[in-house]
Amino acid sequence: MDTFAHLHEYDRGVAPVVAKSRDYEAGEANPFHAHPTAQLLYAVEGVMVVTTRDGCWIVPPTRGIWLPPQVSHSVRMVSRVLMRTIYVREDVQEGLPDQCQVVAITPLLRELMLAAMKVEVQYAPNSRDERIMLLILDEIRTLPVLPLSLPLPSSPALRDICATLQAKPDMTAPVSTWARQAAMDERTLQRRFSRETGLTFGQWRRQVRLLAALERLAAGGGVLEVALDLGYASPSAFATMFKRELGVSPSHFFAVNEVAPEASR
Repeated sequence: MDTFAHLHEYDRGVAPVVAKSRDYEAGEANPFHAHPTAQLLYAVEGVMVVTTRDGCWIVPPTRGIWLPPQVSHSVRMVSRVLMRTIYVREDVQEGLPDQCQVVAITPLLRELMLAAMKVEVQYAPNSRDERIMLLILDEIRTLPVLPLSLPLPSSPALRDICATLQAKPDMTAPVSTWARQAAMDERTLQRRFSRETGLTFGQWRRQVRLLAALERLAAGGGVLEVALDLGYASPSAFATMFKRELGVSPSHFFAVNEVAPEASR
């Protein structure tokens, strides 16, 4: 049985750009699957965690994630999610990203996407509906990329370390401990980690803690509770790290713009 048969009207490329609306409850998940079109997933409300074989991304409210065509991915809903999706056919993807990335959604793109949810799958050429869809492409090309990814290494030994730290991001064991676990010296571990992920081991550990913090805050955790659970000395130390990485305080980051969600299809 095709689990995603209900999506084929949208992702088979009937039109260059197609929009779809769907809402999910907290804890729901879409198992690994891929589309022939690229996708922009947008959370009007709620938080998603998107996983591919190369890494994972957390998508907070009012942000989006770009997925190129044929990228196998799963989506887990941390909280109730009002998901709005744009499907983009391959022949109109010039100038669009060629890799997965979390992006900031501009006010203009947000309004265009909400308007697009009312456009039928097969719209007339040179119509207002088509102009809305093509303007969406122009906006996607300008979106700021957010540092909300966690790249995964390819080698099994390093993946085992990453799996442990993802499950327990508050662990503070030194590099030497992880090197012994992987049966290699510290310099080799550092070198291989940088080569396979593009991050140093220390950078990767900070990133896994940041994404864990985002997920816990999104699920309703308080700053004090999250900071202490993840091993920070104080809420102010956590807030300083958060602002350094994302440019704003935790409370400001999760301030959802007031958008009246349209009815789902």
